[in-house]
Amino acid sequence: MLENVVRDPESERLKRFLNMPDLTRVPGSPLYELVERLIKLPEFKDFDIIETPEIVPTKISFDIFNTPVDHPSRSKSDTYYVDNNHILRTQTTVMWYYQLLNEEVKERIKNHQTIGALSYGKVYRKDEIDRHHMNVFHQIDGWYLVPRSQKIINIQDLQDVLIKIAQAIFGNQIKYRFNEDTFPFTDPSIEMEIEKDGKWIEVLGSGVVHKNVLKNLGIDPEQYTGWAFGFGLERLAIISMELPDIRLLWSDDERVKKQLKLGNKYKEVSKFPPVVRDISFVVNKDFIPNDYFDVIRDIGGDLIEQVELLDKYEDEKKFEAGKLSYTFRITYRSLERTLTNEEVNKLHSKIEEKTESDFKAEIRLT
Repeated sequence: MLENVVRDPESERLKRFLNMPDLTRVPGSPLYELVERLIKLPEFKDFDIIETPEIVPTKISFDIFNTPVDHPSRSKSDTYYVDNNHILRTQTTVMWYYQLLNEEVKERIKNHQTIGALSYGKVYRKDEIDRHHMNVFHQIDGWYLVPRSQKIINIQDLQDVLIKIAQAIFGNQIKYRFNEDTFPFTDPSIEMEIEKDGKWIEVLGSGVVHKNVLKNLGIDPEQYTGWAFGFGLERLAIISMELPDIRLLWSDDERVKKQLKLGNKYKEVSKFPPVVRDISFVVNKDFIPNDYFDVIRDIGGDLIEQVELLDKYEDEKKFEAGKLSYTFRITYRSLERTLTNEEVNKLHSKIEEKTESDFKAEIRLT
Protein backbone atom coordinates (compact mmCIF):
# COMPACT_ATOMS: atom_id res chain seq x y z
CA MET A 1 0.00 0.00 0.00
CA LEU A 2 1.42 3.37 -1.02
CA GLU A 3 1.77 5.99 1.66
CA ASN A 4 1.73 9.74 1.28
CA VAL A 5 0.08 9.55 -2.13
CA VAL A 6 -0.54 13.06 -3.43
CA ARG A 7 -4.01 13.40 -4.93
CA ASP A 8 -4.78 15.99 -7.58
CA PRO A 9 -8.26 17.36 -6.73
CA GLU A 10 -8.88 18.62 -10.28
CA SER A 11 -8.07 15.23 -11.83
CA GLU A 12 -10.32 13.47 -9.32
CA ARG A 13 -13.06 15.96 -10.11
CA LEU A 14 -12.82 15.48 -13.87
CA LYS A 15 -12.77 11.70 -13.48
CA ARG A 16 -15.93 11.89 -11.40
CA PHE A 17 -17.66 14.05 -14.03
CA LEU A 18 -16.71 11.67 -16.85
CA ASN A 19 -18.03 8.70 -14.87
CA MET A 20 -21.45 10.28 -14.36
CA PRO A 21 -24.17 8.67 -16.52
CA ASP A 22 -25.19 10.29 -19.79
CA LEU A 23 -28.90 10.79 -19.16
CA THR A 24 -29.65 11.14 -22.87
CA ARG A 25 -28.78 7.44 -23.14
CA VAL A 26 -30.61 6.23 -20.02
CA PRO A 27 -34.08 4.89 -20.96
CA GLY A 28 -36.69 6.31 -18.61
CA SER A 29 -34.93 9.65 -18.23
CA PRO A 30 -36.88 12.62 -19.61
CA LEU A 31 -33.68 13.69 -21.39
CA TYR A 32 -33.67 10.36 -23.21
CA GLU A 33 -37.32 10.95 -24.13
CA LEU A 34 -36.49 14.46 -25.38
CA VAL A 35 -33.78 13.14 -27.69
CA GLU A 36 -35.99 10.34 -28.98
CA ARG A 37 -38.72 12.81 -29.93
CA LEU A 38 -36.26 15.00 -31.80
CA ILE A 39 -34.30 12.39 -33.73
CA LYS A 40 -37.59 10.87 -34.94
CA LEU A 41 -38.75 14.12 -36.56
CA PRO A 42 -39.21 13.68 -40.35
CA GLU A 43 -36.85 16.62 -40.94
CA PHE A 44 -33.99 14.54 -39.48
CA LYS A 45 -34.77 11.11 -40.99
CA ASP A 46 -31.62 11.05 -43.16
CA PHE A 47 -29.32 12.67 -40.60
CA ASP A 48 -26.22 10.95 -39.21
CA ILE A 49 -26.05 10.47 -35.42
CA ILE A 50 -22.56 11.49 -34.29
CA GLU A 51 -20.87 10.50 -31.03
CA THR A 52 -17.83 12.59 -30.15
CA PRO A 53 -15.06 12.31 -27.53
CA GLU A 54 -15.76 13.99 -24.21
CA ILE A 55 -12.15 15.17 -24.04
CA VAL A 56 -11.37 17.33 -27.08
CA PRO A 57 -8.46 19.50 -28.25
CA THR A 58 -8.92 23.21 -27.58
CA LYS A 59 -8.15 23.84 -31.26
CA ILE A 60 -11.24 21.84 -32.26
CA SER A 61 -13.47 23.32 -29.58
CA PHE A 62 -12.51 26.97 -29.99
CA ASP A 63 -10.30 27.84 -32.96
CA ILE A 64 -12.27 26.05 -35.65
CA PHE A 65 -15.53 27.50 -34.37
CA ASN A 66 -14.50 31.12 -34.73
CA THR A 67 -14.22 31.74 -30.97
CA PRO A 68 -12.16 34.91 -30.27
CA VAL A 69 -8.95 34.37 -28.28
CA ASP A 70 -10.28 36.62 -25.49
CA HIS A 71 -13.71 34.98 -25.32
CA PRO A 72 -14.72 34.10 -21.71
CA SER A 73 -15.45 30.49 -22.68
CA ARG A 74 -11.71 29.92 -23.22
CA SER A 75 -10.77 30.88 -19.67
CA LYS A 76 -9.96 28.28 -17.01
CA SER A 77 -12.62 29.89 -14.83
CA ASP A 78 -15.29 28.78 -17.33
CA THR A 79 -13.90 25.60 -18.90
CA TYR A 80 -12.41 22.40 -17.46
CA TYR A 81 -8.91 21.94 -18.86
CA VAL A 82 -7.40 18.46 -18.87
CA ASP A 83 -4.09 20.02 -19.89
CA ASN A 84 -3.09 23.14 -21.81
CA ASN A 85 -4.33 21.71 -25.10
CA HIS A 86 -7.35 19.59 -24.12
CA ILE A 87 -10.66 20.28 -22.37
CA LEU A 88 -13.84 18.54 -21.35
CA ARG A 89 -16.17 19.41 -24.23
CA THR A 90 -18.23 22.51 -23.49
CA GLN A 91 -20.74 21.91 -26.28
CA THR A 92 -21.82 19.16 -28.65
CA THR A 93 -21.19 21.50 -31.59
CA VAL A 94 -17.75 19.84 -31.91
CA MET A 95 -19.55 17.07 -33.80
CA TRP A 96 -19.23 19.18 -36.99
CA TYR A 97 -15.51 18.47 -37.03
CA TYR A 98 -15.87 14.78 -36.24
CA GLN A 99 -18.56 14.16 -38.84
CA LEU A 100 -16.31 15.64 -41.53
CA LEU A 101 -13.56 13.13 -40.66
CA ASN A 102 -15.77 10.37 -42.06
CA GLU A 103 -14.62 9.26 -45.51
CA GLU A 104 -18.18 8.67 -46.69
CA VAL A 105 -19.16 12.20 -45.70
CA LYS A 106 -16.10 13.59 -47.47
CA GLU A 107 -17.20 11.75 -50.60
CA ARG A 108 -20.72 13.17 -50.32
CA ILE A 109 -19.33 16.70 -50.12
CA LYS A 110 -17.02 16.01 -53.05
CA ASN A 111 -20.10 14.97 -55.03
CA HIS A 112 -22.02 18.08 -53.92
CA GLN A 113 -24.59 16.18 -51.86
CA THR A 114 -26.41 17.42 -48.77
CA ILE A 115 -25.24 16.34 -45.32
CA GLY A 116 -26.92 16.56 -41.92
CA ALA A 117 -26.09 15.33 -38.44
CA LEU A 118 -27.29 15.30 -34.84
CA SER A 119 -25.18 14.83 -31.74
CA TYR A 120 -26.14 14.77 -28.08
CA GLY A 121 -24.73 13.97 -24.67
CA LYS A 122 -22.98 15.39 -21.62
CA VAL A 123 -21.09 18.68 -21.68
CA TYR A 124 -19.12 20.41 -18.97
CA ARG A 125 -18.81 24.05 -17.86
CA LYS A 126 -17.90 25.73 -14.63
CA ASP A 127 -20.98 27.47 -13.30
CA GLU A 128 -22.75 28.94 -10.31
CA ILE A 129 -24.63 26.69 -7.91
CA ASP A 130 -28.40 27.00 -7.72
CA ARG A 131 -31.51 24.92 -8.37
CA HIS A 132 -31.34 25.42 -12.15
CA HIS A 133 -27.64 25.02 -12.93
CA MET A 134 -25.12 22.18 -12.83
CA ASN A 135 -21.62 22.04 -14.21
CA VAL A 136 -22.40 18.69 -15.86
CA PHE A 137 -25.40 18.91 -18.17
CA HIS A 138 -26.63 17.75 -21.59
CA GLN A 139 -26.96 19.31 -25.02
CA ILE A 140 -28.12 18.42 -28.50
CA ASP A 141 -26.72 19.92 -31.69
CA GLY A 142 -27.79 19.60 -35.29
CA TRP A 143 -26.61 20.96 -38.61
CA TYR A 144 -27.57 20.69 -42.26
CA LEU A 145 -25.43 21.66 -45.26
CA VAL A 146 -26.72 21.95 -48.80
CA PRO A 147 -24.99 22.95 -52.06
CA ARG A 148 -25.81 26.53 -53.03
CA SER A 149 -26.77 25.23 -56.46
CA GLN A 150 -29.75 23.53 -54.81
CA LYS A 151 -30.78 26.05 -52.14
CA ILE A 152 -29.65 29.12 -50.19
CA ILE A 153 -30.36 28.66 -46.48
CA ASN A 154 -32.12 31.64 -44.86
CA ILE A 155 -33.72 32.70 -41.59
CA GLN A 156 -37.08 31.17 -42.54
CA ASP A 157 -35.39 27.75 -42.84
CA LEU A 158 -34.05 28.17 -39.31
CA GLN A 159 -37.41 29.18 -37.93
CA ASP A 160 -39.15 26.22 -39.57
CA VAL A 161 -36.72 23.79 -37.90
CA LEU A 162 -37.03 25.39 -34.47
CA ILE A 163 -40.83 25.41 -34.65
CA LYS A 164 -40.85 21.65 -35.34
CA ILE A 165 -38.52 21.04 -32.40
CA ALA A 166 -40.55 23.16 -29.99
CA GLN A 167 -43.81 21.52 -31.04
CA ALA A 168 -42.29 18.04 -30.60
CA ILE A 169 -41.44 18.92 -27.00
CA PHE A 170 -44.22 21.24 -25.88
CA GLY A 171 -47.09 20.37 -28.23
CA ASN A 172 -48.51 21.95 -31.38
CA GLN A 173 -50.34 24.67 -29.43
CA ILE A 174 -47.16 26.21 -28.00
CA LYS A 175 -46.80 29.97 -28.57
CA TYR A 176 -43.40 31.13 -29.80
CA ARG A 177 -41.48 34.11 -31.12
CA PHE A 178 -38.00 34.79 -32.52
CA ASN A 179 -35.28 37.31 -31.67
CA GLU A 180 -31.90 38.11 -33.19
CA ASP A 181 -28.95 36.62 -31.34
CA THR A 182 -25.18 36.29 -31.68
CA PHE A 183 -23.03 33.13 -31.76
CA PRO A 184 -19.40 32.83 -32.91
CA PHE A 185 -20.14 30.01 -35.36
CA THR A 186 -23.35 31.25 -37.04
CA ASP A 187 -24.29 34.46 -38.84
CA PRO A 188 -27.05 35.55 -38.85
CA SER A 189 -28.30 33.92 -35.64
CA ILE A 190 -31.67 33.76 -33.92
CA GLU A 191 -33.13 32.54 -30.63
CA MET A 192 -36.59 31.17 -30.00
CA GLU A 193 -38.74 31.98 -27.00
CA ILE A 194 -41.87 30.15 -25.88
CA GLU A 195 -44.68 31.44 -23.70
CA LYS A 196 -45.09 29.63 -20.38
CA ASP A 197 -47.54 30.82 -17.74
CA GLY A 198 -47.64 34.27 -19.32
CA LYS A 199 -43.84 34.62 -19.44
CA TRP A 200 -41.53 34.40 -22.44
CA ILE A 201 -38.63 31.99 -21.93
CA GLU A 202 -35.62 31.50 -24.23
CA VAL A 203 -35.34 27.83 -25.22
CA LEU A 204 -33.61 27.31 -28.59
CA GLY A 205 -30.87 28.97 -30.62
CA SER A 206 -29.69 28.56 -34.20
CA GLY A 207 -28.18 30.32 -37.16
CA VAL A 208 -26.70 30.14 -40.64
CA VAL A 209 -23.32 28.41 -40.42
CA HIS A 210 -20.60 31.08 -40.47
CA LYS A 211 -18.51 31.23 -43.65
CA ASN A 212 -15.28 31.29 -41.63
CA VAL A 213 -16.29 28.09 -39.82
CA LEU A 214 -16.99 26.36 -43.12
CA LYS A 215 -13.53 27.40 -44.34
CA ASN A 216 -11.94 26.14 -41.11
CA LEU A 217 -13.66 22.80 -41.66
CA GLY A 218 -12.41 22.55 -45.24
CA ILE A 219 -15.72 23.35 -46.94
CA ASP A 220 -15.96 26.04 -49.60
CA PRO A 221 -18.57 28.61 -48.41
CA GLU A 222 -19.09 29.62 -52.03
CA GLN A 223 -20.30 26.08 -52.73
CA TYR A 224 -22.19 25.22 -49.52
CA THR A 225 -24.62 26.91 -47.15
CA GLY A 226 -26.35 25.55 -44.07
CA TRP A 227 -28.12 25.99 -40.76
CA ALA A 228 -27.22 24.80 -37.27
CA PHE A 229 -28.85 24.65 -33.85
CA GLY A 230 -27.76 23.75 -30.35
CA PHE A 231 -29.36 23.93 -26.92
CA GLY A 232 -29.36 22.52 -23.41
CA LEU A 233 -31.80 19.71 -22.68
CA GLU A 234 -32.20 20.21 -18.93
CA ARG A 235 -33.73 23.63 -19.47
CA LEU A 236 -36.44 22.21 -21.73
CA ALA A 237 -37.16 19.31 -19.37
CA ILE A 238 -37.44 21.67 -16.38
CA ILE A 239 -39.87 23.89 -18.27
CA SER A 240 -41.93 20.95 -19.55
CA MET A 241 -42.36 19.36 -16.10
CA GLU A 242 -42.09 22.52 -13.99
CA LEU A 243 -39.29 20.95 -11.98
CA PRO A 244 -38.23 23.01 -8.93
CA ASP A 245 -34.68 21.60 -8.85
CA ILE A 246 -32.32 20.33 -11.57
CA ARG A 247 -30.98 17.66 -9.21
CA LEU A 248 -34.29 15.81 -9.52
CA LEU A 249 -33.26 14.71 -13.02
CA TRP A 250 -30.52 12.60 -11.41
CA SER A 251 -32.65 11.18 -8.60
CA ASP A 252 -32.82 7.44 -7.87
CA ASP A 253 -35.92 7.89 -5.71
CA GLU A 254 -38.72 5.89 -7.39
CA ARG A 255 -41.30 8.41 -6.14
CA VAL A 256 -39.45 11.05 -8.16
CA LYS A 257 -38.51 8.93 -11.20
CA LYS A 258 -42.07 7.82 -11.93
CA GLN A 259 -43.10 11.48 -12.28
CA LEU A 260 -40.32 12.46 -14.67
CA LYS A 261 -42.33 12.36 -17.89
CA LEU A 262 -42.36 15.25 -20.35
CA GLY A 263 -45.51 17.32 -20.00
CA ASN A 264 -46.26 15.91 -16.54
CA LYS A 265 -46.30 18.66 -13.91
CA TYR A 266 -44.07 17.56 -11.07
CA LYS A 267 -45.57 17.32 -7.58
CA GLU A 268 -43.30 17.53 -4.57
CA VAL A 269 -42.68 14.13 -3.02
CA SER A 270 -41.62 15.76 0.21
CA LYS A 271 -40.09 19.16 0.85
CA PHE A 272 -37.23 18.53 3.21
CA PRO A 273 -36.11 21.62 5.13
CA PRO A 274 -33.03 23.59 4.08
CA VAL A 275 -30.10 24.18 6.40
CA VAL A 276 -28.33 27.48 5.80
CA ARG A 277 -24.75 28.36 6.72
CA ASP A 278 -22.79 31.52 5.85
CA ILE A 279 -19.07 31.64 5.25
CA SER A 280 -17.01 34.86 5.22
CA PHE A 281 -13.36 35.16 4.33
CA VAL A 282 -10.66 37.51 3.11
CA VAL A 283 -8.75 36.36 0.06
CA ASN A 284 -6.47 37.63 -2.70
CA LYS A 285 -8.05 39.58 -5.54
CA ASP A 286 -7.25 36.79 -8.03
CA PHE A 287 -9.81 34.56 -6.30
CA ILE A 288 -12.15 32.93 -8.87
CA PRO A 289 -15.65 32.11 -7.56
CA ASN A 290 -16.26 29.34 -10.12
CA ASP A 291 -13.19 27.49 -8.82
CA TYR A 292 -14.54 27.89 -5.31
CA PHE A 293 -17.92 26.48 -6.33
CA ASP A 294 -16.15 23.36 -7.58
CA VAL A 295 -14.59 22.83 -4.16
CA ILE A 296 -17.98 23.25 -2.49
CA ARG A 297 -19.46 20.68 -4.90
CA ASP A 298 -16.58 18.29 -4.20
CA ILE A 299 -17.35 18.34 -0.49
CA GLY A 300 -21.12 18.72 -0.38
CA GLY A 301 -22.09 16.88 -3.56
CA ASP A 302 -25.82 16.87 -4.26
CA LEU A 303 -26.57 18.15 -0.76
CA ILE A 304 -25.67 21.66 -1.96
CA GLU A 305 -28.78 23.39 -3.26
CA GLN A 306 -27.45 26.90 -3.75
CA VAL A 307 -24.47 29.16 -3.10
CA GLU A 308 -25.36 32.84 -3.00
CA LEU A 309 -22.99 35.79 -2.85
CA LEU A 310 -24.16 38.03 0.00
CA ASP A 311 -21.31 40.51 0.19
CA LYS A 312 -18.06 41.46 -1.52
CA TYR A 313 -15.96 44.48 -0.70
CA GLU A 314 -12.47 45.93 -0.48
CA ASP A 315 -11.14 47.83 2.55
CA GLU A 316 -7.40 48.52 2.56
CA LYS A 317 -7.62 50.01 6.06
CA LYS A 318 -9.20 46.84 7.41
CA PHE A 319 -7.38 44.32 5.18
CA GLU A 320 -4.07 44.60 3.39
CA ALA A 321 -3.89 45.84 -0.20
CA GLY A 322 -4.82 43.32 -2.88
CA LYS A 323 -7.37 41.59 -0.66
CA LEU A 324 -11.15 41.22 -0.93
CA SER A 325 -13.77 40.14 1.56
CA TYR A 326 -16.46 37.68 0.44
CA THR A 327 -19.52 36.34 2.21
CA PHE A 328 -21.41 33.41 0.69
CA ARG A 329 -24.60 31.78 1.90
CA ILE A 330 -24.63 28.01 1.36
CA THR A 331 -28.00 26.27 1.35
CA TYR A 332 -27.81 22.56 2.19
CA ARG A 333 -30.82 20.42 1.35
CA SER A 334 -31.31 16.76 0.50
CA LEU A 335 -34.01 15.75 -1.93
CA GLU A 336 -34.51 12.48 -0.04
CA ARG A 337 -34.19 13.09 3.70
CA THR A 338 -33.91 15.66 6.47
CA LEU A 339 -30.33 16.73 7.12
CA THR A 340 -29.12 16.99 10.69
CA ASN A 341 -27.28 20.01 12.01
CA GLU A 342 -24.43 17.72 12.98
CA GLU A 343 -23.77 16.44 9.46
CA VAL A 344 -24.16 19.91 7.96
CA ASN A 345 -21.73 21.32 10.51
CA LYS A 346 -19.18 18.67 9.52
CA LEU A 347 -19.56 19.49 5.83
CA HIS A 348 -19.36 23.20 6.50
CA SER A 349 -16.22 22.77 8.60
CA LYS A 350 -14.59 20.87 5.72
CA ILE A 351 -15.51 23.69 3.35
CA GLU A 352 -13.94 26.21 5.74
CA GLU A 353 -10.77 24.11 5.95
CA LYS A 354 -10.50 23.82 2.15
CA THR A 355 -11.20 27.54 1.78
CA GLU A 356 -8.18 28.25 3.96
CA SER A 357 -5.86 25.63 2.47
CA ASP A 358 -6.75 25.87 -1.24
CA PHE A 359 -7.36 29.61 -1.54
CA LYS A 360 -5.07 30.92 1.21
CA ALA A 361 -8.12 32.61 2.72
CA GLU A 362 -8.63 33.96 6.20
CA ILE A 363 -11.98 32.88 7.62
CA ARG A 364 -13.93 35.65 9.33
CA LEU A 365 -16.60 35.11 11.96
CA THR A 366 -20.14 35.78 10.71
